[in-house]
Amino acid sequence: MDSVTQIALGAGVAEAVLGRKVGNKAALIGAICGTLPDLDSFIPYADAVATVTYHRSFSHSLLVLTAMSPLLAWVVQRCMRQSPASFLQWWWLVFLVLITHPLLDGFTVYGTQLLWPLVDHAYSGSTIFIIDPAYTLPLGIGVILALRLAREDRRRWTANLTGLVLSSAYLLWSVVAKFQMEAIIRMQLDEQGIAHGGVLSTPGPFSTILWRFVVMAEGGYYEAYYSVLDAPHRVDFVFHADQKELLEPLRDHWPVQRLDWFTQGFYSAHLQGEQLVLSDLRMGVEGAYTFNYHVADLVDEQLQPVTSTQIEPPFRGAELGDILRRTVTPVR
Repeated sequence: MDSVTQIALGAGVAEAVLGRKVGNKAALIGAICGTLPDLDSFIPYADAVATVTYHRSFSHSLLVLTAMSPLLAWVVQRCMRQSPASFLQWWWLVFLVLITHPLLDGFTVYGTQLLWPLVDHAYSGSTIFIIDPAYTLPLGIGVILALRLAREDRRRWTANLTGLVLSSAYLLWSVVAKFQMEAIIRMQLDEQGIAHGGVLSTPGPFSTILWRFVVMAEGGYYEAYYSVLDAPHRVDFVFHADQKELLEPLRDHWPVQRLDWFTQGFYSAHLQGEQLVLSDLRMGVEGAYTFNYHVADLVDEQLQPVTSTQIEPPFRGAELGDILRRTVTPVR
């Protein structure tokens, strides 16, 4: 999730644990600890694919964060010497704030290596968009209201807890919506006789109303949209061809192997001029995917592997506008 959401979640969890005992300092410590796992974004890597795929690995591991929590709690206690909270209480606060960060990230489509290094798998629930006001606003409002009240005021606990409960309920709703939407799409694929491989469902921008689907198939992939507000209708699956056959001589090229693992197979390959570009189909819109990587060059009709570099997508304001309009205009 975005940094604002993680700050709000960290502050809300910390406030629930120690807000009534130490006041606003709890939320401050929670907000700081809630951002720590994402500091791995500043680690420099020579390879662009490594930069994106090593994010949310060791820094988001439940095992690593659990092991780090007592040390961080000791640091917090040293900085808060006048605090009435004990070491065990600070430890509990730091532990809960740290582990809720990757657990929330695990609901997005990006992929979070929750059990690194024991399990080499990036979990991606793909039930919530990376920025979703319906999740973030209850958290933020609850924390802000709590911080404006005296720590002895019972309304402080109620305000913060209400925000946490509402945001958690919305997260649960996103899981229910995903299963409902995916069931409809799979039924439509069967009814239309579309041969396919993997099916990916992910919420559209900023809400869990409109859902986007990527369906892998021979020679390319289908894309479709369906809204929880739609009346039952025939889904329009749009096919997009790709050139994955070009990857055959590059199967041992590390960026190709790594992206295949990272995307769980939901990627495309295209020649753009003399460059072979792989695109992560899970994030973005057709023609403007968020993550695109130049992995090889065409030289004398032969593909030569290169150190991967990221290609920034073009801004497609019209396509984004169409998606947002589709969100508020269900099929009737």
